[in-house]
Amino acid sequence: MTTTQSKNSWIKYPKPNPKAQLRLFCFPYAGGGAQVFRSWPDSLPPTVEVCAIELPGRGTRLKQAFFTRIEPLVEAIALALLPMLNKPFAFFGHSMGALVSFELARLLRKQGERQPTHMFISGRRAPQIPNSEPIHALPEAKFIEKLRRYNGTPSQVLENAELMQLFLPILRADFEVLETYVYKNEPAFDFPITAFGGLQDTEATRQDLEAWDKHTTADFKLHMFPGNHFFIHSDQELLLRALTSQLQQVQF
Repeated sequence: MTTTQSKNSWIKYPKPNPKAQLRLFCFPYAGGGAQVFRSWPDSLPPTVEVCAIELPGRGTRLKQAFFTRIEPLVEAIALALLPMLNKPFAFFGHSMGALVSFELARLLRKQGERQPTHMFISGRRAPQIPNSEPIHALPEAKFIEKLRRYNGTPSQVLENAELMQLFLPILRADFEVLETYVYKNEPAFDFPITAFGGLQDTEATRQDLEAWDKHTTADFKLHMFPGNHFFIHSDQELLLRALTSQLQQVQF
């Protein structure tokens, strides 16, 4: 399937669907790009238009400077997405993408803009839970060792020296975004939140995911799947089936 990119460099459309009733903005994990969601439109309802977020430093934006702080990153995404918020939309974010989508929804609320109809959080502990030991500034060998322990980077990338030289700057920048994040108390959202997790994921346990419940006054649901942090790949069929079920219940 050919990927078509809109004029907006932040957003990729694996399959444009102008007749869709809902846009699903998908935010990738640390080091990931829009290609993570390339095949998703084939498994989601035809009423959903998948809009995959392409962050600077990867994909067609390979030569663009990385972000190392979440505030300017979210501000830039908000500016890019505003023209696309002219129909109902939802957010899906995995790991780093979950935190980015959470802060993006907060920023849109502060700006008086339209809010998501639903937020899907995947593989990320609730934002009020403190960060683990920072690793983004470690020497290369120790940084790679930590990445391997965290199950936060696919093994095929970690074991490929050439790929690692390409991905290390991206990963360091993304981990810096996460590790410099400071949580602030704000009112809960009034739209539903659904969390997805991996039963073997030590970075986002069931308890970590259940803590997202405090961020909505509407319904909260949690779905756990086999696999570790990358259940988004290993259990993609189960994940997309659960996501489809939830999307079909979204109120427009």
